[in-house]
Amino acid sequence: MFQKMSTALSGTKWTIVSGVFLAFSLALLLMGKKPPFNPAWITVVLSGYPLLYLAISRLLYEKWISSALLISIAMIASIAIGEMFAAGEVAFIMAIGAILEEKTVERAKKGLKDLISLTPARGRRLLLDAEKPREEMVPVDQIQKGDLLRVLPGEAIPVDGEITAGHTSVDQSILTGESLPQDKGPGDGVYCGTINRFGTIDVTATYVGEDSSLQKLIRLVKEAEEKKAPMQRVADQWATWLVPVALLISIITFAATGDFTRGVTILVVFCPCALALATPTSIMAAIGQATKHGIIIKSGEALEKMGQVDCIAFDKTGTLTNGNLVVTDCYPLRQEISEEALLTLAASAEAFSEHPLAKAMVAFAKEKQIIIQPVTDFQMFPGKGITAVLQHKALTCGTLSFLEERNIEVEEKAHIVLDTFRRQGKATILIAVEASLVGILSFSDSLRDTASAIVKELHTMHTKVVLLTGDHVQAALFFAKQAGIAAVKAELLPEDKVLCISQLEEEGQKVCMIGDGVNDAPALKVAHVGIAMGAMGSDIAVDAADIALVTDDISKIPYLKRLSNATRNTIKFNIALSMAINFIAIILSILGVLNPITGALVHNAGSVLVVCNAALLYDRRFL
Repeated sequence: MFQKMSTALSGTKWTIVSGVFLAFSLALLLMGKKPPFNPAWITVVLSGYPLLYLAISRLLYEKWISSALLISIAMIASIAIGEMFAAGEVAFIMAIGAILEEKTVERAKKGLKDLISLTPARGRRLLLDAEKPREEMVPVDQIQKGDLLRVLPGEAIPVDGEITAGHTSVDQSILTGESLPQDKGPGDGVYCGTINRFGTIDVTATYVGEDSSLQKLIRLVKEAEEKKAPMQRVADQWATWLVPVALLISIITFAATGDFTRGVTILVVFCPCALALATPTSIMAAIGQATKHGIIIKSGEALEKMGQVDCIAFDKTGTLTNGNLVVTDCYPLRQEISEEALLTLAASAEAFSEHPLAKAMVAFAKEKQIIIQPVTDFQMFPGKGITAVLQHKALTCGTLSFLEERNIEVEEKAHIVLDTFRRQGKATILIAVEASLVGILSFSDSLRDTASAIVKELHTMHTKVVLLTGDHVQAALFFAKQAGIAAVKAELLPEDKVLCISQLEEEGQKVCMIGDGVNDAPALKVAHVGIAMGAMGSDIAVDAADIALVTDDISKIPYLKRLSNATRNTIKFNIALSMAINFIAIILSILGVLNPITGALVHNAGSVLVVCNAALLYDRRFL
């Protein structure tokens, strides 16, 4: 009951009400009137009760001497000598500080729920009866290691396993962040939660339940979330010595002067209200500034930590790159075929295909105003390629192995070109007319225009830059070279990214991870600071991160670093200012210059100065 009452009175609504009554009390005080009932009593009840409950509960149950205890003592002492305004003022200021801090640490919790929802609920198990195989839909938790499963096009793969029959392309972006679906056939491994895009496949279960890749990903996010400790108030960190020092000075002053009012005044001015406001007000102003520039900072802790970062780890796809596949090379292998003619053949043949490479090819052809011609006898071979007939000529488009299966000769020159494209991290489609290879099309993601300039600027800020990606080594090295990044880790699963970040932090680095995919969520959680690409990133990555870039403009990263540094400096200055004001007020209280009322006003003036200085962050220019 006591806890529920404390929680209810701690809300913004009742704090505003208590502030109104405190203002009435101040007005009456300034007019020199003494009503039979001082309105500050309402403030003491509304703002003082949660404070008193917090102080007692921390002292009894957590054995923690907090700043709330000192302020509660000052409040009770002020009431004892009839100074209700002073009692209400210290309680109200602390209530405001608590609300501001709570606003800076609020965080959405739906990300983990969304991640769990990606787990397939059911799977299609094959029963090999004597007469003929039959299928049954079973809950995924009933699937055992060694079971044979059938996965149809468009379905999520229910467990980790190995393909025993069929060919397909699998979208593994949920786990690896790879921009391209991976062609799979017998003997290849597949992962739980990834999407079978095209052909029907039979899969033997190898890792099920809690051992599956998706469940490991969920577990990583949970564990990383639990490692995030809430931000402690600076006043609470110092309260262990603030409380006994304040009491000691108050008692010594009373013993030396015999004036109980001076002892109470010391307790009032010693209260660390301005100190408690120093951090949350600065953070609120900085978060407001960042929001104006399309950056959502979810907690004050994240903003403070960003100022400590000396290593930034980028994901590749959708972060350093635009995340869209485009045709980068149209390479004819026959003199009689021009680039335009080769593109016409390929786009016409692939017009009916649902493969991402085919869609990128057709989109590129339309952009180039290529006329796509009708084909007949279109056939798709999942994970391999397609065949069609155009103007009575057989067309074959697909992988190198697909063309070799169909006895189409691939000459040495073509192998050299393919090796070049592979080293550049590009995907390829080979195009053959009848039994002759006529050309190669390559596809790639594109580096963001600002990427290299951002990396260069971060280096000038003495910040190390690392690339962590699930893509192939060749693709990672190609884009890293373009961006100017020397440290590269490729072909990483989510747990590998977490391990890389942990290793960097063990070396003494404060790591900021920037990513956009579901697979980046554990790394975003475990990093010192996690930044998600808000516009094109997954909801799960955004919710797992501490900071989100609404417009996906990574050029804001250096700005964010400067803003964080300025915020930390402002907080330090505010703390020093509040301590200086308190020190002067204590001296004046000992000398009898201040009484509890004037002490409360000086105390309040210190809080106002801290808030005003923090507010200056909102309009400062950091770009």
